[in-house]
Amino acid sequence: MVVQCEVAMLETERLTIRRITIDDASFMIATLNDPGFLANIGDRGVRTVEDAETYIRDRILASYEANGFGMFRVALKENDEGIGTVGFVKRDGLDGPDLGFAFLQAHTGKGYGHEAARALMDWGREALDMPPLLAITAPDNHASAALLAKLGFREEGRITLPTHGGESRLFVQG
Repeated sequence: MVVQCEVAMLETERLTIRRITIDDASFMIATLNDPGFLANIGDRGVRTVEDAETYIRDRILASYEANGFGMFRVALKENDEGIGTVGFVKRDGLDGPDLGFAFLQAHTGKGYGHEAARALMDWGREALDMPPLLAITAPDNHASAALLAKLGFREEGRITLPTHGGESRLFVQG
């Protein structure tokens, strides 16, 4: 399903959500090298601004172009401080779009993940006619599993994706 991502920004009570751009390279370095990201998602090998720009171009902007969706930057509304990412990902081995999120450890446990994911899921359903979402987590990522349950996902079992390296817990919306 190829759709256009027409909304440039969403707002919630505390957050703004917008497309990631090349100008977000420094933010992406911080996000991709956050201890929580490394432990629960993996090392993407992004260490420099050039690495981050390539990652943004090849993965995020390419997803917007190919799928009409991708990962989005989440920031505090009060000061535009980037605190994490949330979005939809098309993964080889999954039959539908995957809800993904990653928040800097300094901003976890404050409800931002739920607030951002709920807003994006509502937008995806209304603007993109998104089918029921899937989600994956690392086997020991209990915080993300709890957030998915709070968002209305149920665990379906384990899955090994062709490009994801290792077993993941699979969740289905609804």
